[in-house]
Amino acid sequence: MASLKNIKLKILSYKKTGTVTHAMEAVSAVKMRKSQERALSGRSYAAAALSVLERLSGTADVAHHPLMRERAGKTCIIVVTSDKGLAGSLNSGVIRRVEQEIVARKLKREDVVMIGVGRRGADYFANRGYEVREKLENVSDSVVEDEMRMVTDKVVEWHAASEIGAAVIAYTNFVSTFEQEPIVRQIVPIQPETIREIVAGIRPARGKYAPDAEEKIVRPAVYTVEPDPQSVLAVLLPKLLNIAVFHGLLEAKASEHSARRVAMKSATDKAKEMAGDLTRKFNKVRQAAITREVSEITSGIEAMK
Repeated sequence: MASLKNIKLKILSYKKTGTVTHAMEAVSAVKMRKSQERALSGRSYAAAALSVLERLSGTADVAHHPLMRERAGKTCIIVVTSDKGLAGSLNSGVIRRVEQEIVARKLKREDVVMIGVGRRGADYFANRGYEVREKLENVSDSVVEDEMRMVTDKVVEWHAASEIGAAVIAYTNFVSTFEQEPIVRQIVPIQPETIREIVAGIRPARGKYAPDAEEKIVRPAVYTVEPDPQSVLAVLLPKLLNIAVFHGLLEAKASEHSARRVAMKSATDKAKEMAGDLTRKFNKVRQAAITREVSEITSGIEAMK
């Protein structure tokens, strides 16, 4: 009977675990859709800013702007990870991609300056001797673009002071609900091709929000630059830099909730499977106990005869 009791307690435990993971799966699904919608809502603005930059990119003013040129100095890496776990290999994928980028660029620890958006990535590299100058933790899903200005201002400040020569951002790009891709994009010096990739990547490859095959961004044929190109670039380029960082965060948030949704679904399915296996085992043990008791009763009756 003790064995039956233990099995029954395990069945109840797995069912309770399945209830919790199923609830977490539902919450992550809602948060994932909201993150996608937030990224999509800013897509037109990002595309318009990119269009202005592309129209000005052939002028000497753009070519000689500090943010469009690479300088000698350290490389700043913005690592976007999550603060929480239960998201499969999401964080380890970004960390591994950053390590590959460091090797590809032949950088030493002293050549790297890091900004950690999310605790997992910041703690990982800080524990391995990298200089993590800034750390943003507990970044909520409702963060707005202006709140990411601190990251952008630091990058612009360090670049202007020649403390860094280039900056990249590493995050998980949302491809679909079941596929997230860790990527690294260079954001300083600013290149129209990189911004174009970020704008195009705001929409997932598959699913409800996937773009049409014929979709094209319509741009005006001519721009009139007022009051002058320098004034426009002084506002436009830091804004584009901030858009790149902000959308990297939104993509990472959508990927985090998607990965957690998939992980929680797997956990829910596994809990159901374990509960089913234990239920069958419980029935077998109970049937064996009943059979044994019937056999003992029958043997007792025969002995009394």
